[in-house]
Amino acid sequence: MRTLRCLVVILACFLFAATLRAQKEKREPLTEAQVEQIREAGVDPAERIKLYTKFVDEHVETIKKLTNRARSAARAHRLDDELQDLTALMDEMGANLDQYADRKADLRKALKPLAEAAPRWLSALRALAGETDFDLSRKEAIESGDDLADQATRLLQEQTDYFNQHKDEAGQQRAEPK
Repeated sequence: MRTLRCLVVILACFLFAATLRAQKEKREPLTEAQVEQIREAGVDPAERIKLYTKFVDEHVETIKKLTNRARSAARAHRLDDELQDLTALMDEMGANLDQYADRKADLRKALKPLAEAAPRWLSALRALAGETDFDLSRKEAIESGDDLADQATRLLQEQTDYFNQHKDEAGQQRAEPK
């Protein structure tokens, strides 16, 4: 009986350790300071988009720097992590754009730099030679970048057209119901 209890305790410890390890490995694409900046931007959609654009740009720059290093398992692992973070960040930005577009917030000042930066990001990702250790992450990042670039360009055009017709609403953060 005592052996059975010891076995159960040991098994529970292994399961607990495995759970902690899995939780520890969950990556976050933003640092705590960056998350705080996003929170501080709060309800200002244009400022949040500018911050997301800046953070995506930083991830792309990190990826570029890593590509210049000698090939190694550590480099490939770091690139894989960075590409996954980049994809998550671009997807999060796209979700924010969807939400803000529904509000008819005037995002043109933030969308223009985003629409200009997205092709640079895609160029850097496409220039990255695929390696088996991170090729799937690279492809997912390119797909996410393509989606974000299309979304930003389309939304910028829609907003330009909308606010050309509704000049009295230009500069607003949120459309008020009429």
